[in-house]
Amino acid sequence: MPRSLILSRRDLEFLLYEWLDVAALTRHERFAPHSRETFDAVLDLSESIATEEFAPLNRAADQHEPEIGPDGAVVLLPEIEKALGAYEAAGLRAATFDHRFGGQQLPITVHQAASCYFQAASCGLFAYAFLSIGNANLIVAHGSPEQIARYAQPVIDGRFYGTMCLSEPHAGSSLSDITTRAVRQEDGTYRLFGTKMWISAGDHELGENIVHLVLARVEGAPAGVKGISLFIVPKYLLEADGDPGERNDVALVGLNHKMGFRGTTNALLNFGEGLARPGDRPGAIGHLVGQENNGLRYMFHMMNEARISVGAGAVALGYTGYLHSLEYARTRTQGRPVNDKDPSSAPVPIIDHPDVRRMLLAQKSYAEGGLALVLYCAHVVDTEQVTTDAREKQRLHTLLEVLTPIAKSWPSQWCVAANDLAIQVHGGAGYTRDYPVEQFYRDNRLNSIHEGTHGIQALDLLGRKVTMDHGAGLAVLVDTMRATITRASPALRGQADTLAAAVDRLVAVTADLWRDRDSAAALANATVYLEAAGHVVLAWIWLEQLLVADGRSGAFYDGKRAAGQYFYRFELPTVNWRFDLLAGRDRTTLDLDPAVL
Repeated sequence: MPRSLILSRRDLEFLLYEWLDVAALTRHERFAPHSRETFDAVLDLSESIATEEFAPLNRAADQHEPEIGPDGAVVLLPEIEKALGAYEAAGLRAATFDHRFGGQQLPITVHQAASCYFQAASCGLFAYAFLSIGNANLIVAHGSPEQIARYAQPVIDGRFYGTMCLSEPHAGSSLSDITTRAVRQEDGTYRLFGTKMWISAGDHELGENIVHLVLARVEGAPAGVKGISLFIVPKYLLEADGDPGERNDVALVGLNHKMGFRGTTNALLNFGEGLARPGDRPGAIGHLVGQENNGLRYMFHMMNEARISVGAGAVALGYTGYLHSLEYARTRTQGRPVNDKDPSSAPVPIIDHPDVRRMLLAQKSYAEGGLALVLYCAHVVDTEQVTTDAREKQRLHTLLEVLTPIAKSWPSQWCVAANDLAIQVHGGAGYTRDYPVEQFYRDNRLNSIHEGTHGIQALDLLGRKVTMDHGAGLAVLVDTMRATITRASPALRGQADTLAAAVDRLVAVTADLWRDRDSAAALANATVYLEAAGHVVLAWIWLEQLLVADGRSGAFYDGKRAAGQYFYRFELPTVNWRFDLLAGRDRTTLDLDPAVL
């Protein structure tokens, strides 16, 4: 059987079974119907569908991006609906939901691993599914029983698709400045007026309906984020029997043309200006989720889920880029070893050149480290769900809160770097469209932007997560990393000691940054802090993997040791200059006069 260039099944099995021991989750009632056999079956099915249905469309969807047809409807490649239909028919969209919704109650960890196949095969196509899953999860968590039945269930069943509508043209990521308004109606509904921008999967004809989750302000609401509410606004209003009826006043204004990720529509949507229903009473009909003015809290249920999925998507693209460049390096012959002066000798595969091996090893350390991180986070979600001890449940919740901005941003930065190296390994060929690595790079470049930019994640980590509950967030993370350090074998004592010093420095620098509670000075270099903390966390994740590989023989485990050694020798030392800059509370950017730029 040919080696897969989408994802490494051997690595997934190592992470799921040898490290995280996901089979142990089946001891709990929620996951009791499952076993390693059912988990393997999900992975087998996902690999098969991703390979046969999604991957062949990846280049075509990139070259034939969505467009608006003469009738105003979005036109996609017809094969996209077939590929997504195969995903739905396999039950993968419903997999993690409760049995009462027709789901399989599959652990998030296994579902995230399976999803990586689709994200690597065609991230643009898979976005329609993963956004819909997040949409339904939010409604199930915060909606009324009627909302769950009428809007979440059809999404879970694959009949409807779902989005989230946050950003506006004038506000971007500054949600406190949104102006979309909601007007109460006597029948309990609301009428929405406003425009939303950058809406992924915002309009298409793939399903019977699109369920938009829209942030808006009810008249008289407080200013800022405290006055934001959340509404269900379907593209088509539902009849009494739940079937789609007449068009709601939700209009597609235009599509954004992107550098990558072109398989997913990205829309400018108008709510309530009569563009979709000319002559009708103005306003898009919406249904309040939960309580007024709590919308941002509800939306972050979906946002935090999406952020880990974005990190996983970045990993998947970095991973498939690595596998493609590894295959190319093994088969492309060029040049000779530096100590071979005979011009008549045969050229060698470029993997024989040390600098090519350096680039491959760097990619391996980023991709395998990132995959381990996102699966660890997913495992925390599963463990928190089944844990009955209240203190442990809170510890896991806090740990996930701190890890989320890192799990989103670290892969979004360093797996793009892996894609860059994949192009470099290919040389000039990698800069052409003859090889897929240039598309992987373009697709992956989005991941440090959407669902909260790199800078926003940095502010979240340093400004909120490590300081919450008087530093409980950082304390939980540090205690977890130190517990791993204490388990290190003599063979790994060097890495453990290096990590221990980095963890101590992270604690000290965090205290330095907040010592006088000057938030402007502390947060001026939040991105540097995120990068330093991210590398410390990844060094911990690599130590976890090395502990599992310790004493085991074979090429796979040797590869783990090589990638871990690379990370500790080449990558972890880079935190030192970052910590130095942070400890000095550098004010270069804070005091800079914008006029000089």
